[in-house]
Amino acid sequence: MRRRVVYLAGLLLVAVSLALAARFGPALSLSLSLAAPATEKWFAPIRDRVAREDVTVPAPFGGLQADLYRPARPRGALLLVHGLSRAGRRQPDLARLANLLGEQGMLVLVPQFEDLAAFQLTGREVDEVRAALRYTATLGEPVGIAGFSFGAGPALLAAADFPGLRVAASFGGYADLTHVIGYVTTGAHRFDGQRYVQGQEEYNRWKLLALLVGFVQDQPDRQRLDEIARRRLANPGDDTRDIEQELGPEGRAVLNLVLNRREDAVAGLLARLPPGARDALGRLSPLGAVARIHGRLLIAHGTEDDSIPYTESLRLAAAAGPRAHLALFRTFHHTGPKTLWPSPVDRVRDGWNLLRLADALLPR
Repeated sequence: MRRRVVYLAGLLLVAVSLALAARFGPALSLSLSLAAPATEKWFAPIRDRVAREDVTVPAPFGGLQADLYRPARPRGALLLVHGLSRAGRRQPDLARLANLLGEQGMLVLVPQFEDLAAFQLTGREVDEVRAALRYTATLGEPVGIAGFSFGAGPALLAAADFPGLRVAASFGGYADLTHVIGYVTTGAHRFDGQRYVQGQEEYNRWKLLALLVGFVQDQPDRQRLDEIARRRLANPGDDTRDIEQELGPEGRAVLNLVLNRREDAVAGLLARLPPGARDALGRLSPLGAVARIHGRLLIAHGTEDDSIPYTESLRLAAAAGPRAHLALFRTFHHTGPKTLWPSPVDRVRDGWNLLRLADALLPR
């Protein structure tokens, strides 16, 4: 009798183990590969082969060049929206993620958004993301979208107008661009009555200037600000005072905001921006749109992010309500893991958060 009980218990344990492996195996495999790239070779024999194709996505402002990662046995489709990166769709970490998702059976579309690659938000990115979503839907699989950094805003805005999404995700994204401006220029950010301060790198100011150039209506000032941004991004110590002295009122208002360091001056400087710029900041902020998004909303952020404060993700989650899944990573900054070795507790917590995110992102 005892032998039979032990035998049945063994069978039950094997059955439960197999069920858990079937249920969480893909998410665990993806999570381990992301957190520890050396483990990728462990799973190579059981993963799909992925072919990368160059495709052209029809879009309002001309075709979008895109990479389509096609697995042998697709079971879902996902659109990835890159952030402010010169490499765009070929940014190494993004390309690696797309390939890993493809190995888990996902068709992954990664378009090139030229304005984002030029460190700019002009508003047309939202229309381009909508076009890319329509194209992704033609691939014949359940559709999801994930945006990264400043690409998450256009991704969420487009997702709000797209019915039937399986999942929408924001990784290191923003809720309100005016909050990001205050953070980049002063290091201060707030949420739910609490004030936080974090050190900022000067380089982020020039990324911010490049971002704001597209909102300037005065053409000579736009050209001057664009030159200042390009030179300072190439060499933050470059002396651009000769160009700054030629700026008119519109360009001067933008530059004064970028150079400001006083928290109490941010609101006044924002109010002095040209009306078109203020309207654009509001139009490209997804805080008011997330409640309209269909499907599951995944929101993730590193608490050491020095480009977009993690409190922006707290705002997104609060606005989205119970459909949102929020994950804060203590061991991550804006683009990856912190250089300092994290505590074991933080590593375990972040590992669990990453597993849950991967499980929600992958189709079942």
